[in-house]
Amino acid sequence: MYEQVSHSLLNDVLNKLETEISKQDLRYFYTRLGANFYAIHSLFYRLYGDRPDFEEQAQRLVETMARKYINRPEKLRQLDIDREKDHNWFLHQQWVGMALYSNGFAGDLKGMREHLGYFQELGVNLVHIMPILRCPEGRSDGGYAISDFRQIDERVGSLQDLRDLSKDMQEREILLVLDVVVNHTSDEHEWAQRARAGDSVYQNYYYTFKNRNVPDMFEQSMPEIFPETSPGNFTWDEEMGRWVMTVFNDYQWDLNYSNPAVFIEMLDILLYWANQGADILRLDAVAFLWKKIGSTCQNEREAHLILQLMKDCCQVTAPGVLFIAEAIVAPVEVIKYFGEDAVIAKECEIAYNATFMALLWDAVATKNSKLLKQGIKSLPVKLERATWLNYVRCHDDIGLGFDDRDIVLAGYEPFNHRKFLIDYYTGQFDDSHARGLPFGHNEKTGDARISGSLASLVGLQYALEIGDDVAVENAINIILLLHSMILSFGGIPLLYYGDEIGTLNDPSYLDDPHKQGDTRWVHRPTVDWEKAELRNTSGTVEYQIFSALKRMIAVRKEIDTFADFNNRELIDVDNPHLFVFERYNLNQQSENVLVIANFDSKPQSLNLEAIGNWNSPSFGQIIDLYSGQYPDIFNNTLVVPGFGFYWLSEML
Repeated sequence: MYEQVSHSLLNDVLNKLETEISKQDLRYFYTRLGANFYAIHSLFYRLYGDRPDFEEQAQRLVETMARKYINRPEKLRQLDIDREKDHNWFLHQQWVGMALYSNGFAGDLKGMREHLGYFQELGVNLVHIMPILRCPEGRSDGGYAISDFRQIDERVGSLQDLRDLSKDMQEREILLVLDVVVNHTSDEHEWAQRARAGDSVYQNYYYTFKNRNVPDMFEQSMPEIFPETSPGNFTWDEEMGRWVMTVFNDYQWDLNYSNPAVFIEMLDILLYWANQGADILRLDAVAFLWKKIGSTCQNEREAHLILQLMKDCCQVTAPGVLFIAEAIVAPVEVIKYFGEDAVIAKECEIAYNATFMALLWDAVATKNSKLLKQGIKSLPVKLERATWLNYVRCHDDIGLGFDDRDIVLAGYEPFNHRKFLIDYYTGQFDDSHARGLPFGHNEKTGDARISGSLASLVGLQYALEIGDDVAVENAINIILLLHSMILSFGGIPLLYYGDEIGTLNDPSYLDDPHKQGDTRWVHRPTVDWEKAELRNTSGTVEYQIFSALKRMIAVRKEIDTFADFNNRELIDVDNPHLFVFERYNLNQQSENVLVIANFDSKPQSLNLEAIGNWNSPSFGQIIDLYSGQYPDIFNNTLVVPGFGFYWLSEML
């Protein structure tokens, strides 16, 4: 049946596109469509099969894939073929990323081209440029309220600027990551404007209602994302005369994916940016893609079906392009965004490891690894052909969404422990040197998240202000310790721009009326390139951090064991200040690596007799791969410096 449907759809589509395809080689398109058509058609039918226009929409879907394949540049088609031959290419330890705002990093996209050498100097070869699409000034949510999905914001450049940048990055073998906001649009988007004008076709692109009956039913179970600045989940639009679902901000209208036209529009947009040279597409807010009365409207089964369908369609047109799932949800839920297959990621190949990030910040505040170890034990094993994106800081806040059960098992009371962390990082706790700010405080629950740059949160700002050299050294060591974790854990490490030179909080956002109500702007810096030049001056803070990270990245790339093939084992040790895990080789051609982190300011000891082969001096001499030095070991007891780390290997 599906073969008949496939041929029928293809014939109709190819007849429509006859003049465009007359000189095209569509062999790969036909092969991939044949391999994926059953899954595509069945998923599309499960989502939209009860609609009278199903066949028409299915034809539009195939036409969209075909047209975008025809428009795909030959160089990118060849890259697709190369990556299909090596399905595990993105699991290799060679990839190290950085996330940034192009205007904050270099002014605009042209400025980005001038600073590509900076990434190569540090060792970064994957760059996530956060939203650059057109959005309203002052109502942009940091670029995530899109008013035109196919136009670059003129404040950062033009489409040609992006194409030039993509070409230069390809020549330097740097991967390009671009954002596509799949959950919502700005209320100034053309679709929203047509809906406002009374066009029922575009009103059905969103969730709109004449009265509060349905919205009130939704509100009974939906949480508030921004309770301080945008309470509730619906906004009355006076011009349209209807309530519209606005889960994030009142100017961000949620898209209605129960309408197949919305799915096809967004697929077309994804493939459009794939054809502009994006190697990876970051899909924003994927947990919210399906809304259902009586639920939290997050992590619904249909949201996963939508992502599976997007991935299958992309596999036909642009199989070399990866998806990142931006799903900041509980570990048991986030793991589902890789997909259901036992091996292959059928939704997104990459997902943010927000749990690991938050657990690291807990370890810094408590100076022990109790919750970190417990939380990692509860982190589900990822698929073989998928990987984590591990990070210390990002453009967003730090959420404290630990599992309450893990908090209890670590010996804490959940509410009090979260309050301690908020107080600690906002500098309200005795002995805290952190200079963070609260974000998203909820008066009803007492919950809050944390804003602040990495350097300011670990005490570097405080140390520099009071001129305490010991405190400066401690802060730098914590910065390096945290990065040693994301570089060795297993996955793609993602640095955040400015962290590599110890950039502090930027309070200038308070001078902008459009930003002053959002504390996250305190850690969205504008790079001071004169200050960045200090990375070349020995003895400066910038030099100490940059040169150490540069070495750390270079060493990581040499360690095959750091490739991400589920080859990590957590090791329980008696010392609560230490976090220990082993990265083991799968093919016996590379060394096992013992990773040890000390989250306390004082040196800590570790008895190697409790860790398998590591207690036998006859097996080989232990060396720290990062420093190239032999660590202090006495009677099988290893000493780990305060805020120090080791990547240990046994040299025969």
